[in-house]
Amino acid sequence: MTGNVLVVVVSLAAAFAFAVSAVLKHSTATRVPQLAGFTVRQLWRFGVSTVLHPLWLLSLVADLMGVVLQVVALHIGAISVVQPVLSLGLLFALLLRHVEARTIPGAEIRWAVLLVSTLIGFLFVSGISSVNAKFERVDQIPASIAAAIGIVIITVCVVLARRAHTMQWRTTSLGIAVAILYAINAALLKTCTQKFTHGIPTLLTSWAPYAVVVVGVSGILLCQLAYQAGPLVASQPTIAVVDPLASVVIGIVVYDETLRHGWWVFPAMVVLLALMSVAIARLAAVEPAPALTPGALGHD
Repeated sequence: MTGNVLVVVVSLAAAFAFAVSAVLKHSTATRVPQLAGFTVRQLWRFGVSTVLHPLWLLSLVADLMGVVLQVVALHIGAISVVQPVLSLGLLFALLLRHVEARTIPGAEIRWAVLLVSTLIGFLFVSGISSVNAKFERVDQIPASIAAAIGIVIITVCVVLARRAHTMQWRTTSLGIAVAILYAINAALLKTCTQKFTHGIPTLLTSWAPYAVVVVGVSGILLCQLAYQAGPLVASQPTIAVVDPLASVVIGIVVYDETLRHGWWVFPAMVVLLALMSVAIARLAAVEPAPALTPGALGHD
């Protein structure tokens, strides 16, 4: 239990770091020269202004901290614990954007409570533990089969998204693909930590770190396409449900992670993840409370 508590704490720290990065990047976008068009010169000016902005540079530091903390959490704990906890990054980001505001919308508080409650319920109901904690003997055949199935599902989802005639089908298909890529990337990061324990040369001469780059970039690209295909509330619920579920499957098949025994466990997990996705979607849809400025006080 103590080990799982440590994993949750480190995962929460990673989620907060990613949230800080997101807020800093958003603030940077509002402070650099706005694009009047998409000429090469304007895009170059926008890009240079962005990467040289102090807030954007700070966001890279936050990203690095988040990745390091995520890697530590994946090394000491189960994938199916770390990935759901990282979903709280959205909650942290929403809270951070209210720093200058006097109040937080009541709806946001209610959905935040639901999100935290369902996440705690998920971790309690699943009772996830790692039998093969050091994962020294990962079965290559199940890992290869899981990777192949994941690639097939991702490919099918991308094809369906391209042929979809409605926004909902397009965002749902892309959301599933993004979630599976996130789960696979988490598994690869966990493998990289095992390679690193045998030395940096062992890590650099293995395929895992390079696969992390490929899968990570693919995830970022598909995620942007999902956001472009529709609003955040259209894709985020799908990612919020499928990512933890895929992580649970990968954890059980590849890393010998075990769930609490009982026929009711998996259905209860699905219900809790569905409620979590609703909370995330509603949180993303809540408009931030306007900040009160001194000039706004005392006016009718």
